[in-house]
Amino acid sequence: MSTPTVPLGPVEVADGYRAGRTLPLRVEMVRQLKRRRTLVMGAILALLPFVLVIAFAIGGTPDGGPDGNRVNLMDTATASGANFAAVNLFVSAGFLLVIPVALFCGDTVASEAGWSSLRYLLAAPVPRMRLLWSKLIVGLGLSLAAMVLLPVVALTVGTAAYGWGPLHIPTGGALDPGTAAQRLVVVVAYLFVSQLVTAGLAFWLSTRTDAPLGAVGGAVGLTIVGNVLDAVTALGDWRHFLPAHWQFAWADAIQPDPEWSGMIQGASVSVTYALVLFALAFRGFVRKDVVS
Repeated sequence: MSTPTVPLGPVEVADGYRAGRTLPLRVEMVRQLKRRRTLVMGAILALLPFVLVIAFAIGGTPDGGPDGNRVNLMDTATASGANFAAVNLFVSAGFLLVIPVALFCGDTVASEAGWSSLRYLLAAPVPRMRLLWSKLIVGLGLSLAAMVLLPVVALTVGTAAYGWGPLHIPTGGALDPGTAAQRLVVVVAYLFVSQLVTAGLAFWLSTRTDAPLGAVGGAVGLTIVGNVLDAVTALGDWRHFLPAHWQFAWADAIQPDPEWSGMIQGASVSVTYALVLFALAFRGFVRKDVVS
């Protein structure tokens, strides 16, 4: 004899409970700011300009390359504070700035699982979508802060060491300080958008594993693989679909007549990949059986 089915009534919730008020962004931001890895990453980025100033002081002023004729951005590093800030972004864009993005977006969910606190957050109860949005927004916010921190410190240190002046362009000409500052803001914005692929990879992996190192390392490793593939010229036009192919397109923004086509293509590729990866992260996490 089958047991009769009893219709379920509406789910009861505690008085005063509002799903939208759980895990506020300010709470999550404070939690992440207090973590040691955040402080260490910030210290590394803030120290880089000082390391470069010391290196130039020891090695002397750049002399235009081995033959003294070929001039690149690095050779103008000591021309002004603006040039020094641009050089800091140049030497960091390929790898160093990848690390904080992968760290802040890849460690965020996986670390909760590694600490066995993720299930308690969901039992609080914090809706899964709410939890992921809070984690993602804070992770992206810290990544952007890291990218802003480096040029701001570099501009301050460079101005103190080499003076305030125009941004001298290796190919000839210069941008006045006001224009140079605006172009550097554009450069930082583009670097942030171009790193959304790494953020998407790290965040997706963070929802798939309980090991933060696996999520962070996986995102960094796949980014490096993209750089290697971009170096394979035999791929021809297929390289245009690789985010790494456009990572230095921001150099077109610090020309007397800026060229935007490369930055537009690079941003389009990066945002497309990132949206797919973020969607996969949300879709997978909503259906995931969280046991840690």
